Amino acid sequence: MPLIVRYLTHPQVVMEPGKDVRQWSLNPIGAARVSALAARPGCLSRTRRVISSHEAKALETARPLALALGADLEIRPGMHENDRSATGFLPPAEFEKVADAFFAKPLDSIRGWETAADAQRRIVSEVDDCLAGPQDGDILFVGHGGVGTLLFCALSGVGIDRRFDQGPGGGGCWFQFGLRDRKPKQGWQPMEDLTNGGEKQTGQGSGEA
Repeated sequence: MPLIVRYLTHPQVVMEPGKDVRQWSLNPIGAARVSALAARPGCLSRTRRVISSHEAKALETARPLALALGADLEIRPGMHENDRSATGFLPPAEFEKVADAFFAKPLDSIRGWETAADAQRRIVSEVDDCLAGPQDGDILFVGHGGVGTLLFCALSGVGIDRRFDQGPGGGGCWFQFGLRDRKPKQGWQPMEDLTNGGEKQTGQGSGEA
């Protein structure tokens, strides 16, 4: 049976303006969604590796899933979200405008942010490194909406564009691709569809969570 690679974004978080965004935690809704998936992992049952960004919200998503699956948990600091430390926290409306520019001008550093082109090269390199060599089961990457979208665009052979983002709703979405062909089979889907077998096909959304 062909091996499947999935990329899952962390779900809803507690927004704490005075705290480094990399240390934000899942909120009760996000944590409950992770717990529900861990209790009924569905099509994740063949997963043997869970590979996570080192940011708190990603680890709070990855750890319960790895434990439930009896899978190894690997932490890759290079899978972090696009570096936005130059601005720190931005109010939601302002963040959306800057994020729009981030995707629209991938070669430019918007207000000191890591460029989309650089972030895309980084996440693609991380995934390639992790998938090099033989694998003994499906692989689950756990990360973030911004770099996840950049990965989706690279694997799909399309230019960087925010219309391929996971859409509104706070995150907790995934897409998958074959280990060999590295081509996404569908757009972003809610994590609840993993419990149902991941069969629902949905298109790409817009917006960033």
